[in-house]
Amino acid sequence: KGGYESLIGNTPLVYLPHLSSLINNNNTDNANNGVRIYAKMENLNPGGTGKDRAARSMILAAEEKGELPPPLSLGEGGTSGSTGISLSSISSSRGHASIVVMPDDQSSQKKEFLQRLGCGVVVVKNCSISNPGHYVNVARRVWELVEPPRLLKAAFMNQFENLANVQSHYSTTGPEIYNQLYGKVDAFIMSAGTGGTLVGVGGYLKDRWWRDQPLQQQSLSSPPKNILVDPPGSSLYNKVKYGVAYAPQQSEQRLRRHRYDTIAEGIGLDRVTGNFGLGCESIIIDDALSITDQQAVYMAHYLLRHEGLFVGSSSAMNIAGALIVASTMPPGSNVVTVVCDGGQRHTARFW
Repeated sequence: KGGYESLIGNTPLVYLPHLSSLINNNNTDNANNGVRIYAKMENLNPGGTGKDRAARSMILAAEEKGELPPPLSLGEGGTSGSTGISLSSISSSRGHASIVVMPDDQSSQKKEFLQRLGCGVVVVKNCSISNPGHYVNVARRVWELVEPPRLLKAAFMNQFENLANVQSHYSTTGPEIYNQLYGKVDAFIMSAGTGGTLVGVGGYLKDRWWRDQPLQQQSLSSPPKNILVDPPGSSLYNKVKYGVAYAPQQSEQRLRRHRYDTIAEGIGLDRVTGNFGLGCESIIIDDALSITDQQAVYMAHYLLRHEGLFVGSSSAMNIAGALIVASTMPPGSNVVTVVCDGGQRHTARFW
């Protein structure tokens, strides 16, 4: 078919030998017998992020429903930046305009890039989802302003609740990882912004294991473990571990501070979204890890020096979590995580 969309997906899965050697007696040649850590390079999508997959899926779903008919149509979304870049790029390639509402604590590079793409950008103060000024709520109100009977028709992408998000990863990212490792995936480690990647990939890997594993062998092995990596201030760690979405930063005496007390962008939530909730209800997510900012910064610099990878804040958290999980796995295990985007969009804030 060609065009921007033809470049989305089929990203490489890269083995990280130096990182893996940290738990394999510092032996980088121990690939066959030791624990292997792999990174799915979603930053190599045309928009520089795995959000291309979800954005394409949500836009196609809106078109199928008649919400984005040509030639006068507008796609709108609330985003921390990366999804907005993907929505804007794909919207342009399909003849739609786009408006993105984003919080003011995101890197300046993302805002500037969106503006250069021709996207309408609205920046609002970061606050709780319960506040009408939250970027998702503002995006919804912008959408309501252009509802029929006006000439311009609009669709609110609503990436947090839109299940086309999780479906995109169940249908594409999950099968790609499975095929790239010939079905040998023992753990998938991922942070959650909307929860789409973790739940979509994790759900596919578990479903495929149950489908492919002979009945008589199911008691001798176990399906892949799907483990959430969560930054400071997010409530999702406690949701997975204890069933209650609550973080210490939400205690009454600290509410004057913004509860996302982290340098990481685009991950961590103070609520359970439709996409993430699907993973909790379906028992797709097995466990959770809390990763500090310092661990993420250290990992980012380690990867640049030893693996030659220049990654963003959420990617560094993912890989820090993968290392912790890998240290608990038996020899021969494959641990997979995701490089969501490169460090180029994080130099002002993270690097």
